Amino acid sequence: MTTHHPVKPAWTCGGCAREWPCRTRRWELRAEYDRAPVSLALYLAAHLVDATQDLAHVPAGYLHHRFLGWTR
Repeated sequence: MTTHHPVKPAWTCGGCAREWPCRTRRWELRAEYDRAPVSLALYLAAHLVDATQDLAHVPAGYLHHRFLGWTR
């Protein structure tokens, strides 16, 4: 079980204190959703919607890249 869950409202990682999803959590998510890339995108998109409310001061393009851009 991972400790790399988001800590809200700052959206930092509970395991390493970096921006969530951190490098470790990205690796875990890739493995977990190996054969389900659309499901991974939907999971992360839901988190992106939540994060935009908490991180209203962060540019939307940056948040999109942070949450979804790495999945390609």
